[in-house]
Amino acid sequence: MGIKPELLAAAGTLEDVEAYLQAGADAILVGDDRFGMRLPGSMTLEEIHKAAEMVHAVSGKIYVSLNNLMTNDLLQELSEYVKALGEIGVDAVEFNDPSVLLAVNSFAPGVKLHWNAEMTSTNYSTSNYWGRRGAARVILARELNMDEITEMKPNLEIEAQVQVHGMTNIYHSKRRLVNSYMSHQGRPVTEGSMGKERGLFLIEAERADEKFPIYEDMNGTHIMSSDDICILEDLHLLMEAGIDSFKVETLLKPRHYNEAVLRAYRKAIDLYEADSGSYAFHEEWMDGIKELQDPERELSFGFFYKEQVY
Repeated sequence: MGIKPELLAAAGTLEDVEAYLQAGADAILVGDDRFGMRLPGSMTLEEIHKAAEMVHAVSGKIYVSLNNLMTNDLLQELSEYVKALGEIGVDAVEFNDPSVLLAVNSFAPGVKLHWNAEMTSTNYSTSNYWGRRGAARVILARELNMDEITEMKPNLEIEAQVQVHGMTNIYHSKRRLVNSYMSHQGRPVTEGSMGKERGLFLIEAERADEKFPIYEDMNGTHIMSSDDICILEDLHLLMEAGIDSFKVETLLKPRHYNEAVLRAYRKAIDLYEADSGSYAFHEEWMDGIKELQDPERELSFGFFYKEQVY
């Protein structure tokens, strides 16, 4: 049997970090909105330092998201930020832009690199390309199906991470689309934020029963999926294939919900590790999740069992 897969959760606050570690997470993803996108919360370097101490105290791993679209202005700050992360001792950073790889190689060579190109991380050849340039892990596209993921793993020269639970991003624009729409409607936009706490959503005429969360932040407009991935029932297929890391997406979810999700996946991983031969999924593992699941958001297999047409 291979190395036990990691259970990863994104955290927006130090309270999140503590709660998710106690719920069973092995690794925590944090970040600053300047450099990372779609984070549950933005942390200062001081907070990331404290988070790293908390995670390392229980032999966990801490990762920092640097998956933003890097502009020339951001590059002025990136080197110092990466250097600070290296001094803190974070275990890895997520990146898409090669400028991050160059900065890490120059200013924090001890920090590992996890390649995250969102929906374009779709094949082993490109993943290995980045592996040969320093990446230790690929974060596979959420649009890949089960066969594409499991059949890719033997051809990978680096680790593979898969999202197993939560919502996904379906659209991003640097434009302030919500603010522009509200202004066009003649509705005031000064009374509150257009951010994650606002609870805004879109509805399509053809699918009036589905709500797509939408929010704006310093990185633009983000539209999220109307359902939540949940592959707990077939997690054993990913474990059998040797996937190295399972991510629970915590964005736009209350902390107690994310804790319930992590506890369920922790149980599945531990039981499979203890005896893969007799492992079997138990429907009651879903009870804690279903009790807290938003009734307007379906738990689904995402693209695990259907083909995404690009």
